[in-house]
Amino acid sequence: MTTKAYVVGVGTTKFEKPETRDWQYWDMAREAGTAALADAGVPYARVEQAAVGYCFQASTAGQRAVYELGLTGIPVYNLNNNCATGSTALMTARQFVEGGIADCVLALGFEKMSRGSLGGGAGAGDFSTSPVARHYGIMAAAHGFEASPPTAQIFGNAAREHMERYGTTEVQLAAVGAKNHQHSANNPHAQFQDVYTVDEILAAKTVHRPLTKLQCSPTSDGAAAAVVVSERFVDEHGLRDRAVGIAGQAMATDTEESFASGSCIDAVGRPMSRAAARLAYERSGLGIEDVDVVELHDCFSVNELLTYEALGMCEEGASGKLVESGATTYGGRWVVNPSGGLISKGHPLGATGLAQAAELVRQLRGEAGARQVAGARVGLAHNIGLGGAAVVTLLRKA
Repeated sequence: MTTKAYVVGVGTTKFEKPETRDWQYWDMAREAGTAALADAGVPYARVEQAAVGYCFQASTAGQRAVYELGLTGIPVYNLNNNCATGSTALMTARQFVEGGIADCVLALGFEKMSRGSLGGGAGAGDFSTSPVARHYGIMAAAHGFEASPPTAQIFGNAAREHMERYGTTEVQLAAVGAKNHQHSANNPHAQFQDVYTVDEILAAKTVHRPLTKLQCSPTSDGAAAAVVVSERFVDEHGLRDRAVGIAGQAMATDTEESFASGSCIDAVGRPMSRAAARLAYERSGLGIEDVDVVELHDCFSVNELLTYEALGMCEEGASGKLVESGATTYGGRWVVNPSGGLISKGHPLGATGLAQAAELVRQLRGEAGARQVAGARVGLAHNIGLGGAAVVTLLRKA
């Protein structure tokens, strides 16, 4: 038997360009964690477990972070799943609650990063030791290895393949960036609130053709948190009006399909995103047709297009036309990345998945202000990390 799990409080810091603000990761964690607890109306003393995610800090940084909230002696679990770390923390918290291990769990994610492009764990001479060596090996075999940042290369080469295979255009890729920058103008927590036209995005500095700077997520500092509780806790503490249910959630990792084709489209995770979505739909009894608002992992514009296809929002190869049609913004069938997404909101790796959940919780409660999606009842979060892990979460207002 399992109990239902609910998110009753969320908190985020503003995402910042690294070295812009004089703070440490524990300062970020205190700010986001305190905000989530206040949002829930739950004191830290009621938290029984903490699942804490980050990629670039030292071992037991999770303890150092939650000690800012209180010294209660609870178990703290330190998690690292590349860019899917935040959603992994949320999933861990949910499993503790659904399994009856705890009634109240804090999921926390943070990152203090360095300026400059993310290396991706592999360089031209680093294939033998990198955890993502197999992924970059696929890329090198098909496209060679250039001097541009490795993560931009592998996603940029996925974009080239998509263009060659399906006729996707550079304008359609740029439309993803334009949409998400437009959305972030209404998000005070976003790293950027600047609006750009498709032409301005196309004219920006090329990072790895066809991706320009304004189609790539930046390095960021920041934190996000969620308080996850059982149905019993919701009822005992009168939190039904704050509660958003985790209707279904699934994680998938790479399979043979990720590598068998020799395609960067598969190596960067479309197969595991598709598998995670399928499982999440099965577990929730919901489908993409029930979803109103989506926060997905647009680390690069092409990954938003690949994710449309993986989530079943369109047929394979039709994602460029989907974004160009306006179906994924206000007035369309779905609103995708109302927060601005990773491209404009920012991408502190350990916090990203939890920031996605925080945005959806606010949307489903009707608390998103100028970026509110009218009548939103079901939200979907998609968070992916090379190496690999894809987590899909369906949230529904209680």
